[in-house]
Amino acid sequence: MDKMLYVAMSGAKQTMLAQNIHSHNLANVATTGFKADLAQARSMQVFGGHFPSRVYAMTESPGVDFRPGSMITTNRDLDISVQGEGWLAVLDREGNEAFTRSGELMVDSNGLIKTQNDLIVMGNAGPLTLPPFEKIEIGVDGTVTIQALGQGPETLTEVDRIKLVNPELAQLTKGSDGLFRRKDGNIEPPDSVVRIQKGVLEGSNVNPVEALMEIMSLSRQFELQMKMMSKAEELDENSARLLQGI
Repeated sequence: MDKMLYVAMSGAKQTMLAQNIHSHNLANVATTGFKADLAQARSMQVFGGHFPSRVYAMTESPGVDFRPGSMITTNRDLDISVQGEGWLAVLDREGNEAFTRSGELMVDSNGLIKTQNDLIVMGNAGPLTLPPFEKIEIGVDGTVTIQALGQGPETLTEVDRIKLVNPELAQLTKGSDGLFRRKDGNIEPPDSVVRIQKGVLEGSNVNPVEALMEIMSLSRQFELQMKMMSKAEELDENSARLLQGI
């Protein structure tokens, strides 16, 4: 009886964890550059000072879905998307290098180029800072060129190049903030092969229909596990009454 109860109990707990993963994905269906977390379940043996006769269910996130999201045309000069493989390098809240595919950029009052969630965009020479300008152009290789304030279009100045990187996916880990980092914590060198497109944003790669279907399936699974726990309790009570009558 305890085997049935333990499997149902651990299964219900892990189903709730899987629900959290899929709910998080669904909540970020409109987040630019978001990469969906994967979820899977498997049986694990319970080890300890006893016979290895017990198993429990375990939900785990084996990785991230790195497939590109759909492209959204905005025609905005500061909206960019990475074409094919590659990432934009930014500074996270702690000032460490991180990577993102979200190219919805802006320039703050200090001339720093930032993402819409206020992360500083890195250039090959450090944080990308612009002097006052009339117009900005971003090339396919990430080169940032400006027409300085009060100058004519013939006086274009190259400021820096957006740091574009292309680390091996196996070397990356995703943080709770949605940013990616190298597992070893090292700085990734720029990759001159990575290309970007201006006026286009990469959307989330979450399929809302699939995510919703998974959530509904997990809900039904949770209900079945709760019924199994109730049935185990019922069988236990019947067994106790039977023993009392002997």
